[in-house]
Amino acid sequence: MIDLDDPAEIAPLLELAHQAAEHLLRPISRRYDLAEHEYPHELDDLADLIDGAAARTAQDEATREASGAPRTGTHLASVLTVAEMCWGDVGLLLSLPRRGLGNAAITALATQEQRERFSGVWAAMAITEPEAGSDSAAIRTTASRDGDHYVLNGEKIFVTSGERADCVVVWATLDRALGRAAIKSFVVPKGTPGLKVERLERKLGIRSSDTATIRLVDCRVPAENLLGSPDLDVRQGFGGAMTTFDHTRPTVAAMAVGCARAALDLTRDLLRDAGVEVDYERPALVQPAAAARLLALEADLESARLLMMKAAWMADRGEPNSLEASMAKAKAGRVGTAVTLGCVELCGTVGYAESELLEKWARDAKILDIFEGTQQIQLLIVARRLLGLTSAQLR
Repeated sequence: MIDLDDPAEIAPLLELAHQAAEHLLRPISRRYDLAEHEYPHELDDLADLIDGAAARTAQDEATREASGAPRTGTHLASVLTVAEMCWGDVGLLLSLPRRGLGNAAITALATQEQRERFSGVWAAMAITEPEAGSDSAAIRTTASRDGDHYVLNGEKIFVTSGERADCVVVWATLDRALGRAAIKSFVVPKGTPGLKVERLERKLGIRSSDTATIRLVDCRVPAENLLGSPDLDVRQGFGGAMTTFDHTRPTVAAMAVGCARAALDLTRDLLRDAGVEVDYERPALVQPAAAARLLALEADLESARLLMMKAAWMADRGEPNSLEASMAKAKAGRVGTAVTLGCVELCGTVGYAESELLEKWARDAKILDIFEGTQQIQLLIVARRLLGLTSAQLR
């Protein structure tokens, strides 16, 4: 049975994440929102601290497992940590070195030798294209075998950390005629001839995180940089992308949960300062309208948090969680936007001004309903899973 309490074993890691969010990320949040594309060097030391804490947690977990005690799930620990960090700032969390979306792809798909070889790198993930957004199976970037190398050609857009990361995990097709089965991922180190960052996007939110357009022109990549097996197998090919999403979508849900919780916590304090006290012992209908509205937003957020935890818990148990991952991402993405905008409304001019971070959190939250699969795509996936239909049967 799933335990809804935070695992005691990761309490030090969660405390570190919360302290970092409060004392490092929030103080620099506005600065890097205004200075879009400027790299936040303050994150370098934080990334080292998190690496150290994660290593100690892993060692403690190994000791517990050796003694016969149950092992704490890494996915559950990850989403809880991400939620704490995003209580500070989503864009800065996305800017942390060595925690790119490409790292999740390496973890999900790489062989043991590849995991060791790419250990410690910062990997962005390039899957979206101008004509292949929500429909990732429509990828047009090609990879052609040439001796001991693959030659990549194509364009990728909206690549998070595309300029800053050490390498980019590029999704490409070995043969367009074979469809999904021919889609593979390749680790392309920055500086590889033929890999070029075309431009950086200016965005509504998460401005501290760089978002790049990347072009590949006759980019030669060693054959051993193809993640996993080179065989054309649906489960190992495009299915690998789906496995990656099953792991990353609960993480995006965690980002939305953390950002929304930050907005609710601040709004509760601002309402109290204005003389509106939220009473959790009384029904909402007998409380002031602002308090009742806050209670409704909190209840909606709690449902998203529970879906997030279930999806991560299932991943830790090795259970198929595609349905739950999409449910968590869809719910949290929508709730994150609704809650942050609701908090802006409740706080009026204070919520709309730059004197507080509420307006920024509302801008940041919207991307969490879009990337890693839009709201509409998540609902489509949920419908297919519940009805037992394929993508061809339900489009």
